[in-house]
Formats: sequence, structure tokens, C-alpha cells
Amino acid sequence: MFLRKTILTLAFVTAAGVAAALAPPPESKDAKAKDAKDRKEWKSGIVWPEPKVIDPGSANVPPSDAVVLFDGADMHKWVGGDAWEVKDGYTVSRKAAVKTKDSFGDCQMHIEFAEPAEAKGTGQGRGNSGIFMMDRYEIQVLDSYDNRTYFDGQCGAIYKQTPPMVNACRKAGEWQAYDILWEAPRFNADGTVDRPAYATVLQNGVVVQNHTEVLGETSYYQPPKYNKHPARAPIQLQFHGNLVRFRNIWVREVTALVGKKPA
Repeated sequence: MFLRKTILTLAFVTAAGVAAALAPPPESKDAKAKDAKDRKEWKSGIVWPEPKVIDPGSANVPPSDAVVLFDGADMHKWVGGDAWEVKDGYTVSRKAAVKTKDSFGDCQMHIEFAEPAEAKGTGQGRGNSGIFMMDRYEIQVLDSYDNRTYFDGQCGAIYKQTPPMVNACRKAGEWQAYDILWEAPRFNADGTVDRPAYATVLQNGVVVQNHTEVLGETSYYQPPKYNKHPARAPIQLQFHGNLVRFRNIWVREVTALVGKKPA
């Protein structure tokens, strides 16, 4: 027994010695310091303007640089807003569509909506409205909770173009939210498209459109196509015959920082 233990011990010691001999020598502190000194920090050389400081707000308070389009009090910032009912901090769509008096291009938009609590009708006939960016590109508003319709026409769709990636709708009558990042199209002088529009949409905090290319203006009767228009245009809220409620509407203009590149 003693002999066996001795042999096992010698084998273990020998193996450990071989492993130690094959291992690379530990790097000295001086070598590490020299290596760090020889490596220089990479810098782009671009001179950036300082980002503006804003107050980001909170769940019920818009960011400090936002244009508040509806704060629950009145619809004075909307053309035709007098026809929409305002009560209890929200407005109800009635009679006709409304458009913002201001015009917007690239922007971030927040809007909350609630479908009629009593779910009447089916398909496109239930809680139908829409948000028309630049007065011509529609992001669909519809009661799509347990309500089937064509997929590129349900809530969260770029209407008649791209369905939402998921159905993130809450029950009829419950408040929902859209957060929209909008990139306006760019046109060449001859009216051709230099760059199409893109939309990113979060519904109730869930991404339903992820930098989705917009194929053109929204039409019920024709395929989408682009027509040259100004770089800024109003936002329209559709009236489709349903009493959809809206609240907490604000927009932030989005402008990319431009840095000065090194010569």
C-alpha cells in the first residue's frame, strides 16, 4: 500500500512539474506598464458640438424641449380642434379629422389613445382612427384586441404597407401609448426620392415597427407612392366614425449632431 501511494504521489508531482515547465512565464509588472504606455488612446478627431441639456420629463410630464400638442385642456393647437370634445383630460374624435397648426419633419411623437370601451363592430369597423405623419403617411389606430382584420391594417401597422411585428394591444377602453420615431423622406430637385421615410413605433413600450421603410403615401384605393412635398408638414389625427379618445400628445423635433471632421 505504501509503495502504491508513493508511486501515485511521484506521478502527480511529475505531471505538475511538466505543466509548470510548459506554461508561459508570468508577465512582469514592468512589461505590463511598458505595454500600456506604448498603446495610445484612439480618438476620432471629430469636433462635436455639445449636446443640449434637457429635462427628460416623466410618465406624465413631456420633455422640456417638446412641443405640447394637447395637455388635456383644449385643442387650440389643432386646425378643426373645436369640433372635438374635450373633457376629463382627454379629447374625443368627432365630425372630421384634425391637423396640427405647426409642421414637423424628423421628430419623436408621443400620443396616448383609448378605443371605445364597448367593443362594437368587427375588423376595420371597430375603434378605427389613424395618425398621419406629415399629413399623408398613416400609422393605424384600431381596436385589434381579439379583433381580426388584414394584418397590414391592424393596430400598429403602417397602413396597407407593413403589419406590426406583434399585436401589443390592450383591451377596449384601456389607455394605450404610441411612441413614434419618424424620419421624413428626402427628395431630389426633380421630385425623385433621395431617401424614403422610416418609422420606428413602440406600442405600450413594445417595438412593433423597427426602422421600417415607408413605401409612399397612404391610400385606400391605390398602391403607395411618393409625391414630392415640403420637408415639414402637419400631423393629422383621423376621424373614421369611431369615438376614439386621445391624451398626452407631444412632439420633439429631432436634429442629428453634426461634427467637424479632421482635415
